Amino acid sequence: MFLNIILILTFAFAITFKSKRFLHMLQQNLYNENNRYLKWLFKNIKQCFDIDIFIVAIALIGALVTFDLDNFSLLISFTLIVLNIILGLNWNSKIKNDQNKKPLVITKRVKRLIMTLIILYFIPVILGIINYCNQQFVWVMIFTLSFMLLLNPFVVFIANIVNYPLERGVYHYYKSKAQNKLKSMPNLKIIGITGSYGKTSSKNILSDILNVRYNALPTPKNLNTYNGLIMTVNNNLDKFTDIFIAEMGAYVKGEIKGLCDLVKPKYGILTTIGTAHLESFGSEENIISGKFELIESLPQDGFAILNGDDSKQVNYKLKNKVKTIWIGIDNKDASVRASNIRCSSKGTKFDLILKDSKEVYEFETKLLGKHNVYNILAGIACGIEFGITISELQSAVKMVRPVEHRLELKKLGLFYQIDDAYNSNPVGAKNACEVLGMMQGLKVVVTPGMIELGEKEAFYNKEFGKQIAKVSDYAVLIGERRTRPIYDGLIAEGFDKEKIIVFNDVREAYAFINSLSDGKKEVFALFENDLPDTYNE
Repeated sequence: MFLNIILILTFAFAITFKSKRFLHMLQQNLYNENNRYLKWLFKNIKQCFDIDIFIVAIALIGALVTFDLDNFSLLISFTLIVLNIILGLNWNSKIKNDQNKKPLVITKRVKRLIMTLIILYFIPVILGIINYCNQQFVWVMIFTLSFMLLLNPFVVFIANIVNYPLERGVYHYYKSKAQNKLKSMPNLKIIGITGSYGKTSSKNILSDILNVRYNALPTPKNLNTYNGLIMTVNNNLDKFTDIFIAEMGAYVKGEIKGLCDLVKPKYGILTTIGTAHLESFGSEENIISGKFELIESLPQDGFAILNGDDSKQVNYKLKNKVKTIWIGIDNKDASVRASNIRCSSKGTKFDLILKDSKEVYEFETKLLGKHNVYNILAGIACGIEFGITISELQSAVKMVRPVEHRLELKKLGLFYQIDDAYNSNPVGAKNACEVLGMMQGLKVVVTPGMIELGEKEAFYNKEFGKQIAKVSDYAVLIGERRTRPIYDGLIAEGFDKEKIIVFNDVREAYAFINSLSDGKKEVFALFENDLPDTYNE
């Protein structure tokens, strides 16, 4: 009896840490929205199992043979206890060693999932207790627990399915609450922002600019999903808010339309359309029409701010008659245009030209890169429509704060880090390389490559390698298998093999870069992308 209790407790120990790992993966994959969790499981099936198979095999022996409490039975029980402890410690070690860009957040939903998992795992235990007098049945219970431990990633998935009706009820309750709150604020200006790249940067820049006169509320961090917008409205929106800036993300066509139906924006900003999430959208045509769902949801008394240097936007046939304001740098017909752009390690300066004015206005910002000028232009265009003066806009742009993990320049040890860690893409990677190329000193690129680019993933990563070769002195690749296309691109451009460094852990890169400093020349290191745990090799 006592030995069986110890055995069950060690099963609970192993199950706890393995469940924590796969609850984390379930959360990162949006609770299997669009089958993301299942796709990840089958792509990473080897990560799902450890020494579990040995536990199942040993437990199966016990289930197939009726044991008395003899030495052989005790040996099997002790073996299972030891293996469970090793397994639990092993999964706990993996969790601690994970580079958690987004650690598991113990939300109410996760707590409900944990309760469901406890119930699922308690079913065989309860049956074993009821039939404790039948020794063979007890071993069947132990085998069942072993098998469920082995298939824990799928047990987590089953728990998610079991909870689905409850979660839908919770979702509709908070959705209704958010919609009622928005209806009670008829004077609230609602701006939607979407695009393949630059949504979060554009949102934060716009918020900083508009706050020079208004009280603007942007969605926090990257809360750009249904749940993220609902949470923001219910928890952050109040009677003092003048403008609500809703970042809108999407993995499939139709999601942006759903987000617009939720918050009903009157104004819209489309950043840049590219190939981000090409795998889930299915085609570039779906991406373009999916992003324009925001613009085509706007009422005619609103306005849309579009990028006149983006051919996909210029060539799109808009299906509504909302007022359109074009921004640009190269497009001379843009209503709000930047020229004479000068960049340095301190920031960027440019001249603002308005189509209906002969005046030229100089702006300066701490932000780096030409692409950030586009985001600032969108903010300026919106500010002008909302009655903010040019002098106020100049002051606001000067005070715009660098966005965390998006070309954020900071001193780390003996080098300057250009932190562009969040969600790299072909356009963003190219922009980041251009920024690095403007720096005076020794240049390093640290990257695990780009993801979610479908069949073109290898192609774009190889092109990224070619871009790195043109601007960087060293290339530090994180993960040998995943970064192979980048390596091929570097070699294709004649990059020195001795200056290509491969690590499996990004933390190793910091010590290496510090070692490059000789005190004579500044070292600038571009950290391009930081993949979540679902992509660890």
